[in-house]
Amino acid sequence: MASGKCYPKPGDLIEVKRQFYQHWALYLGDGYVINVTPVDEGAPSLWVSTTSVFTRKAKVKKQLLKEVVGDDPWCVNNKYDRSRTPLPVEEIIQRAETYINKEVTYFLFGNNCEHFVTMLRYGDGVSDQVS
Repeated sequence: MASGKCYPKPGDLIEVKRQFYQHWALYLGDGYVINVTPVDEGAPSLWVSTTSVFTRKAKVKKQLLKEVVGDDPWCVNNKYDRSRTPLPVEEIIQRAETYINKEVTYFLFGNNCEHFVTMLRYGDGVSDQVS
């Protein structure tokens, strides 16, 4: 179930706390998020970060938030709003929708799931997971 702020608004960053890492998604509205998943369709999205580290490719998917988080705790975490200005919500959603079902490069230290969703929200990707 959700922890922290559990009522996301379109354009919000969603942090999912996995056992050994955090997975990030962007809330689109109506219960849906956009996030990067393994290119291997048979792999569950819960394994996106560990699987994609080795494949260097990920697929962008629109999925129900509840499917992405499973039983893991999650929260709205727009932590970079302190130092960056979010784009207008309509632009964030429009940018996100252009990526649905596309393959993107994935690299844990320079182009991970957090980089992807912060790029959508702010216009440039950032991740302090790898600092």
